[in-house]
Amino acid sequence: MSEIIDQPQNIREGEELDKEKLNNFFQHSLGTTNEKLEIAQFPSGFSNLTYLIKYGENEWVLRRPPFGANIKSAHDMGREFKVLNALSKVGIKVPKPLLFSMDEKILGSPFYVMERKKGIILRNKAPKGIDLNPELMKKVSQSAIQNLASLHQVDVKKSGLQKLGKPQGYVERQVKGWINRYFKAETDHIPQMNELADWMQANQPEKSNTSFIHNDFKYDNLVLNPKNLNEVEAILDWEMATVGDPLMDLGTSLAYWSEPNDPDFLKPFNLTWLPGNLNRQEVVDYYSSLTRSDCSNINFYYVFGSFKVGVIAQQIFARYQKGLTKDSRFAGLIHLVKACAKNGVKSLEQGRISQLY
Repeated sequence: MSEIIDQPQNIREGEELDKEKLNNFFQHSLGTTNEKLEIAQFPSGFSNLTYLIKYGENEWVLRRPPFGANIKSAHDMGREFKVLNALSKVGIKVPKPLLFSMDEKILGSPFYVMERKKGIILRNKAPKGIDLNPELMKKVSQSAIQNLASLHQVDVKKSGLQKLGKPQGYVERQVKGWINRYFKAETDHIPQMNELADWMQANQPEKSNTSFIHNDFKYDNLVLNPKNLNEVEAILDWEMATVGDPLMDLGTSLAYWSEPNDPDFLKPFNLTWLPGNLNRQEVVDYYSSLTRSDCSNINFYYVFGSFKVGVIAQQIFARYQKGLTKDSRFAGLIHLVKACAKNGVKSLEQGRISQLY
């Protein structure tokens, strides 16, 4: 659902936080007493959990890993906290990080608290009372790509971000890593996922560039200014951010960047299929004009992105099947895996990233 970010919901079953322990943490960290603590939950994607914290007169956002996840790898809260600290100092639009705790006795996992950025997040339908007309959506799509390009142009050495990744051999590691993750989480035999895995291993680019990359950049990770929707107030969800090839980041964004003829399971992530949005090829052309990047081999990066998004869905679906999460939204994620595989194979057959069905 698209909505104003100030509208959290009731906490989902099985994702409650220990209010007493959290209250004790704030009192100890801030030296306060007798402040009222209220907790609600923001509508989230399929990864880290996000809560609204009202503590006295303060309003913050708390992030913690999903229950049942491996918190030592893809859900490293301490690392995400460091990323926000570094990016906030170089002008990238992120919420200011405030508090971090690695004490698992409080909430069962490490967590951090950050500034609350109010605005509008576009999910799978238009917010009430807002006309997402073609002219507006073109500006929103351009603004999104401008912010992605700005991130990729940050000097990783001067910013200190270079310490948060290993750019040497990044593409090869990512291809191998995501293929391994897929087969470890495989629940259904999907021939097209196997085809993409084989193709990527045989067609890796020889050269790559280095930037700081988000790795999950899409509309529902952008907070928009409610008074000017084509202005990005903040970029959220930095859990997979690292130093690596910027075109791998672009490829992941393209995989989320749905078009009108794409399978319906791809459309909840971005309202990019609405009239006025740049299509995938136009996104690449615009990004290239902003960064002066050589995007002639973009098909590889799009195939990688499609496979990667499919693996993310597969991992969550496998967790759901094992009973490690009770979120009913995850029950149909196997169809998203198949949709990603279909798009990736289609791009190979047609030699283009904007699909014609």
